[in-house]
Amino acid sequence: MVKAALITGGAQRLGAAMARHLAREGWAVAVHYASSSDAAEALVTELRDAGTTAEALQADLLQDAEVAELVPRAATALGMPLSLLVNNASIFEHDRLDTMTGDSWTRHIGSNLKAPVFLSQAFAAQAPRAARDAAGEPVAQAVIVNMLDQRVLKPTPEFMTYSLAKAGLWAFTRTAAQALGPDIRVAGIGPGPTLQGERQSPEHFARQRAATILERGSDPSEICAALDFILKTPGFTGQMLALDGGQHLGWQTPDVLGVE
Repeated sequence: MVKAALITGGAQRLGAAMARHLAREGWAVAVHYASSSDAAEALVTELRDAGTTAEALQADLLQDAEVAELVPRAATALGMPLSLLVNNASIFEHDRLDTMTGDSWTRHIGSNLKAPVFLSQAFAAQAPRAARDAAGEPVAQAVIVNMLDQRVLKPTPEFMTYSLAKAGLWAFTRTAAQALGPDIRVAGIGPGPTLQGERQSPEHFARQRAATILERGSDPSEICAALDFILKTPGFTGQMLALDGGQHLGWQTPDVLGVE
């Protein structure tokens, strides 16, 4: 049976990789974007050409009204209630305690914490309830996956506001798992160095990956494998899968935290 998913920030990078993966697994996919309309439309065309039901939906996640409407819009566009919400959209900017501003705080908390919380609220209101297995035990039919970061385990002061927002989302992941079970499972994925940052040099990105305990980061296929594990493991909730090459344990060299 086809199920429906909404991926925020789904037009590019890890969001697009997860959209393609879900499509291959038979999901109908709503691809949310903020400003990347060309990338979103191209991805949706690609998915449709492969036989997937897919829709591109624009919304500004800093606007409460647009956040409130996104889940109902996705369900209507795909023609069924959503069974999966992937809170992937994120703002990622460099700041420190002595340089952070009220504007930066508002944007990071709004996009990286407030929007996922209220999208989850809307998702829970329409999600299918738990079914019963042969033993009569409940099996959740809906899942929320929050894209976290290894910084929730090892914060870095160079990304103060971002780290605070992601730590809040990690706390929400655990409390929402308690609040929404057994009908909905809530879990997180915490990537380390996976894709080169938009303002990061190739050399700095390579040093970051090489400086992890395993001397490598992860790649999009591993993030998709983690998503697959969460979706196919009925007993998994309130946890984060950290795919960071051991980065949360510390860096092998000390010169990789700066922004280049």
